[in-house]
Formats: sequence, structure tokens, C-alpha cells
Amino acid sequence: MNPARVLILCTGNSCRSQMAEGLWNALSQGKWRCLSAGSKPAGYVHPQAIQVMNERDIDLSANISKHLDEFAAD
Repeated sequence: MNPARVLILCTGNSCRSQMAEGLWNALSQGKWRCLSAGSKPAGYVHPQAIQVMNERDIDLSANISKHLDEFAAD
């Protein structure tokens, strides 16, 4: 059975939406598939967002900033 899916949208997709994606995926324990995207992606995930999430044992280091158009067909 496929997990439920959610897409978190924002502007830059570099900080809060990335943190929300990581937290949602960690807390849902596989029951949800969360992704995030932005209307004007910054092109990177903010280093402080990665650091703060590492403190919660959630690794965002491989995340990338994504444009919402990548998910238009889904």
C-alpha cells in the first residue's frame, strides 16, 4: 500500500519547508511521503536548517531546493 502524500509549498524552498519535509517524514514513520518545493527556489538548503534538523537526528544534507513545476504532473 502506498503512503499518503503531501507537498509543502513556499517561495525559496531553502529553510522552513525543507525542515517541515524532514520532520513530517520522520514523524510519520513511512505512513506519509512528504516533499517540498518553491515558486522561486533558492538553489540550496540553508546550512542552519540542516544544522538544526541534525540536532533532531534528521538529515537534510542530501536535500535540494526544488521548483513546484517538478510536481505538476503528480
